[in-house]
Amino acid sequence: MKSIPFLSFDEINSQIEEDVFKEFESFYHSKRYILGDRLLKFEKDYAGFSNTKHAIGVNNGLNAIYLSLLALGIGQGDEVILPSNTFIASVLAVTYTGATPVFSEPNPDTHNICPKKIQEVITNKTKAILPVHLYGQSCEMDKIMSVAKVNRLFVVEDNAQAQGATCNGVKTGSFGDLSATSFYPGKNLGAFGDAGAVTTDDDTLSEKIRMLRNYGSLKKYHNEVVGFNARLDELQAGFLSIKLRLIDQWSEERNKIAGWYNQYLKSDVVIKPQLADGCTSVYHLYVIRHPERDRLQHYLEGKGVATLIHYPIPPHLQKAYAKLGYQRGDFPIAEKLANEVLSLPLFIGMKEEQVAYICNQINKFPHGKV
Repeated sequence: MKSIPFLSFDEINSQIEEDVFKEFESFYHSKRYILGDRLLKFEKDYAGFSNTKHAIGVNNGLNAIYLSLLALGIGQGDEVILPSNTFIASVLAVTYTGATPVFSEPNPDTHNICPKKIQEVITNKTKAILPVHLYGQSCEMDKIMSVAKVNRLFVVEDNAQAQGATCNGVKTGSFGDLSATSFYPGKNLGAFGDAGAVTTDDDTLSEKIRMLRNYGSLKKYHNEVVGFNARLDELQAGFLSIKLRLIDQWSEERNKIAGWYNQYLKSDVVIKPQLADGCTSVYHLYVIRHPERDRLQHYLEGKGVATLIHYPIPPHLQKAYAKLGYQRGDFPIAEKLANEVLSLPLFIGMKEEQVAYICNQINKFPHGKV
């Protein structure tokens, strides 16, 4: 078996190559490179895909979260609750506003933030909940929205990994006051560079995001607030429109590949991904748990299988957040997951025999033997 990469763009690129080059030629000759018709079209199409009234293109996922929090008026003295096992970008966005990130533990079965545990960390300073749809699976958004409603809190979804996933038939990105997403190239809907968006049903919040992303201006040279240069450019918007037409097809394929993993993984030591009741996943990642993760990763590398760890260090143990004063042991579930999770290859165009080979190697892994 030839070496299996963790991620490959070969099949996706081959499917869209002709359309991409036509789009670039059209863009090149349009002489309109910022805030033009391509962005307007993508925003309309992505809002439709997300079942929301508005989509606002921005330059990356981190700024999508940051601008969302700013639009809600979150800042110094406020607290924002988010999962203890998230990627650092979610935490950085909270920090940029001047608010304090407050971590809440995930459900170890789904890896997503536990709705019951959110209630335990709410204080009179809490202003928002930032659920992260990790690895492609929707959080239990109905329960989270109920917690938010009772406590009169804003909700900003981090939907960077789960575009198209659902909770009880409702799409992620449509639950919160605002939802932020990333179109980083490796995402299920990925640009050819950095890109992101915010979705919402709220007209006022939509207008605020549009101002914040463009120097605080809706009308050229009229600046109503202190804003940023955080726009999604025309070229990336055009490319994303092409990919958006195929996202549902690609999500089906990701689920098929995940099904192969579920079928062929027989090791009684491996913990496979589990779905919460009523929630679906678009399998941005297929993440297993293993008590000897590091040994397994090294073993698979020797068998020609590339893997990654999402994520090896929880935010509360990152040097950047030492000032928060957390210690090892403060968030035991996040720390245990960080020591056990391993992301296996999953990409469009992956073959069943590749999945079977990977699973066969894992099934044969000499667990407990040093």
